[in-house]
Amino acid sequence: MTKKKFWDRTEDPNWEAIDSFIAEHFLEADPALEAALAASDAAGLPPIQVDPLQGKLLTMLAAALGARNILEVGTLGGYSTIWLARGLTGGGRVITLDMNPEYAEIARKNFATAGLADRIEVRVAPALDTLAALDAEGGGPFDLVFIDADKPNTPHYFDWAVKLAREGSLIVVDNVVREGAILAAQSDSAHVKGLRDFYARVAADPRVSATAFQTVGSKGHDGLAIVRVTQAP
Repeated sequence: MTKKKFWDRTEDPNWEAIDSFIAEHFLEADPALEAALAASDAAGLPPIQVDPLQGKLLTMLAAALGARNILEVGTLGGYSTIWLARGLTGGGRVITLDMNPEYAEIARKNFATAGLADRIEVRVAPALDTLAALDAEGGGPFDLVFIDADKPNTPHYFDWAVKLAREGSLIVVDNVVREGAILAAQSDSAHVKGLRDFYARVAADPRVSATAFQTVGSKGHDGLAIVRVTQAP
């Protein structure tokens, strides 16, 4: 029998059904989040936001950390930002970065609908520029950093995340498996190269400890990495 090399959702139709089963038990109807998805879809934004179960994980991680300062790299329509902001400790804030002003405007409206506009700041510029500006102005340390943006720059976003963190901060990185493409050492894809460089940098950095896990579900086969900063930068 030939062993499957990569997962394929067509070979396991239960993925989406299992996601639905879990969501029925652990998630409640949420008009604000549903409105954010609808507004993003109506504006033609790509449907690449985290799924609801991963969104709730972000809320739970933020709450467990007692996070007061959260940084997000990659806003899109603000769906994941809302999940992050809901985990903030009282008086906390989220700074979220995106280079697309149209996306940022949609996100701001979604934050207002969710009643979170006063807790979220959107900065519009190339993220590497904004990260450098945050460092220059003493914007950290951040308790939680969520990276879900252009994959070629993931290793650079990771470097900045560590620099802007504190001992005990968590850095969460989305899309680190990409249907198994991460195994392609000789890939010409800038996305795969960026993610493989991210893995190498994390593994070589003595200031952090990390794990990653594969996910399957309504969005196919992918994964999340969770990095804990163990030494103050």
